[in-house]
Amino acid sequence: MNFRLGLTLLTGIAFAVPATTTLAADGPGKGYEAVQTGAYSVVAEISAKPGKEAELRSATIPLVKLVRGDPKNLVYFLQEDRDNPGRFVFYEVFASKADFDAHNETPYVKDWFAKLPSLAQGGVKVTKLEILNN
Repeated sequence: MNFRLGLTLLTGIAFAVPATTTLAADGPGKGYEAVQTGAYSVVAEISAKPGKEAELRSATIPLVKLVRGDPKNLVYFLQEDRDNPGRFVFYEVFASKADFDAHNETPYVKDWFAKLPSLAQGGVKVTKLEILNN
């Protein structure tokens, strides 16, 4: 490679690095600033009764949009176990326990819980956590 071509490539890289840094500041990690140390987070797990996987999935997916629309919710993910279809894991973050408790009192969450006896086995296993590193 000749010197001029190498310098041109290095100059292009030098200009590309700040753009990448700017993108990172505005990118996917930007929302973390809303989650403060001490925030109340929950990992909840539930498994469908045999043969009820699709019904539980259909009853649960609409919660994502509803919960994310709650101004007190900071993070909400619904995940399904790839190796065990019908096993769902929720990851939720609220600023406080009071906000989480209020979430559980919303009509759509109460309606979802009312459906569980016919769709899920073993109830909901909840692990309560505290955000430490923000």
